[in-house]
Amino acid sequence: MGRVYAGILGPLAMAVVICRSWLASGGVEGTLTQATLYLVLFAIVGAILGHLAQSTIDESVRARLQSQLTHQAEQAVRQ
Repeated sequence: MGRVYAGILGPLAMAVVICRSWLASGGVEGTLTQATLYLVLFAIVGAILGHLAQSTIDESVRARLQSQLTHQAEQAVRQ
């Protein structure tokens, strides 16, 4: 999931910087340098957020599965 978030946030940030500079009639060199910097920065942030989201989901599923298995084991012992 980290790669997906990085692949979305990075190019989105780059597109926003380019559009903002285009609307403000900014210079090409400065715009592309800034856009590349934000591409890398937001891709890293996206990768971290995606990793955290995946870890949270994995832990939630693991806890729910463990709870269900414990419940089924208790039901089997009672019968």
